[in-house]
Amino acid sequence: MKIVILDGYTENPGDLSWDVLEDLGDVTVYDRTAYEESPLIRERIGDAEVAVVNKTPISKETMDACPNLKCIAVLATGYNVIDCAYAKEKGIIVQNVPSYGTEIVGQYAVGLLLEICSHYGHHAQTVKDGKWASCPDWCYWDYPMLELIGQTAGIIGLGRIGQATAKILKALNMRVLAFDKYESDAGRALAKYVDLDTLFRQSDVIFLHCPLFPGTERIICKANIEKMKDGVILINNSRGQLVDEIDLAEALNQGKVYAAGLDVVSTEPVRPDNPLLDAKNCLITPHISWAAKPARARILRIVEQNIASYIVGKPENVVNN
Repeated sequence: MKIVILDGYTENPGDLSWDVLEDLGDVTVYDRTAYEESPLIRERIGDAEVAVVNKTPISKETMDACPNLKCIAVLATGYNVIDCAYAKEKGIIVQNVPSYGTEIVGQYAVGLLLEICSHYGHHAQTVKDGKWASCPDWCYWDYPMLELIGQTAGIIGLGRIGQATAKILKALNMRVLAFDKYESDAGRALAKYVDLDTLFRQSDVIFLHCPLFPGTERIICKANIEKMKDGVILINNSRGQLVDEIDLAEALNQGKVYAAGLDVVSTEPVRPDNPLLDAKNCLITPHISWAAKPARARILRIVEQNIASYIVGKPENVVNN
């Protein structure tokens, strides 16, 4: 059986091994293929039965051009790069990795918030640049130092990752609100469920931990930003398309939103003309919440299990049933 990995570099830049997949079939690895529709994608899949992807899109046209393709294994939780509905029509299963980095993504989200509150990186650099050594006072700060105790955090999407974030926020003595279509006892133990408008009105910090669906696309838009507190902080390490980037940039520049910590943008890699690059108080990192080596090792292990389950006719983690 032929297995082709179309964009393996971000999952494994050399510190992991593809051996676990090579035990399952004849594996071809490409570091990168394309992040937009391209004939190169179908050319590289060729007559492979299994395609392994991270952000390489698999479209209707690609599936039609690769009649031997029977399984698409995604190296991630999100699978919006795949035309899942058409894959189902074609009898092609699509598998994802549903839970590999719950804690690390929650940790990263709160880390973005803490950087906004204290600007660690900036102040460390000023010390290296000599500012402290030449300072007439024993300390200084270039930005307001923000305290989180007693503040209200609102989490949109209280699934596994949202709950991991909530646990950390509770440890910081923050009040935690949540909006989720599917409420749970586990969620109630960590947060108070409220409607979305209440969350917007009451939150000092808003975290996006919801999946990207038609109902959540651009959930952060001008109309909803207007419902928020003046000086609200926004954290997003879920999906960039949850945010209307023009509206957020405008709100940052006007001071309605005090700061944003983003690990994702609508198009990745980020485009040079993305309005958030020049927005005030906007911290952007290159989609690395997930990238700790132990988390990537778990992804590889689960993908191996997914493909093995497909081979024996009992596929697991199928998202297009």
